[in-house]
Amino acid sequence: MRLALPRRRGPSKFQQAADGSMTLVDHIRELRDRLFRASIAIVLGFIVGFWLADPVFDLLKEPYCNLPGITKADGSCPMTQLGPADGFLLKLKIALWVGLIVAAPVWLYQLWAFIAPGLHRNERRYAYAFAAIAAPLFAAGAGLAYFVVDKGLAFLLESGVTGLDTQLEVTRYIAFVTNMILIFGVAFEFPLLVLMLNFVGVASAKRLLSWWRVAVFVFFLFSAIVTPTPDPFGMTALAICLCALYFMAVGVAFLNDKRKGRGKEIYAGIADDEVSPLSHDPEPVEAGSRAETVTPVEAPKPIQSRYDDMT
Repeated sequence: MRLALPRRRGPSKFQQAADGSMTLVDHIRELRDRLFRASIAIVLGFIVGFWLADPVFDLLKEPYCNLPGITKADGSCPMTQLGPADGFLLKLKIALWVGLIVAAPVWLYQLWAFIAPGLHRNERRYAYAFAAIAAPLFAAGAGLAYFVVDKGLAFLLESGVTGLDTQLEVTRYIAFVTNMILIFGVAFEFPLLVLMLNFVGVASAKRLLSWWRVAVFVFFLFSAIVTPTPDPFGMTALAICLCALYFMAVGVAFLNDKRKGRGKEIYAGIADDEVSPLSHDPEPVEAGSRAETVTPVEAPKPIQSRYDDMT
């Protein structure tokens, strides 16, 4: 009677990539497989987004509909469509954005699974933490952008030429709102860049704190450029949020430096032209005994050869 032994499996693709046993062709095949899976997830998310496109459009249109005199008595909020296919193309764009958000866990995992084998264990741990923080920060930036658009759109329309019939073109309006959400969301990721510089050892917490004047100036300048309204309210709201996030990141950097013992090195606080102090008192060394004199040995005399010996 023969016993069926369990089949021994070889190392997984993750282990092969970690130990460097995968060839270039294997890496290309793995990239192809992961791109295919990510594409399938995005297509499925696009189908879900096409079904949710109308509610999302109503949400994006709400700041415009809240303006005085825009909403009619029957509750409708009309917008202008210049081309016959603009409405359909806009629905496809909204469905694609929603599909990317819905399928984000899948395609982000595929991207991470392709990159992670080349990272060390501590680098993977930092990447997990940064990815967990990035999503809430982007959502907070998107929420602030929606608030700024809601409060600043009336100022833009009222500060223009008076006596015009206000009815916005739908594609340009949606592009304006989505661009604001994208810019604000990416801007809120700046603290992660600050933490990354500290965690990899490029900049210490004290150095980051010494840059606070430049950082505050850059934040207000950036806010003045990207905010749609010239009033100081939207610009100040974005700049204050960025400054608060920067100082929070510097506080986390101080905790990280304290945990790693940075600043307590042997040569910390010593200038380049300053002699470092000794950390111990040297013990005096007694003089040793005198060595005995040794009679030198004469070197052997070289043998002189005759001319006859060379022949």
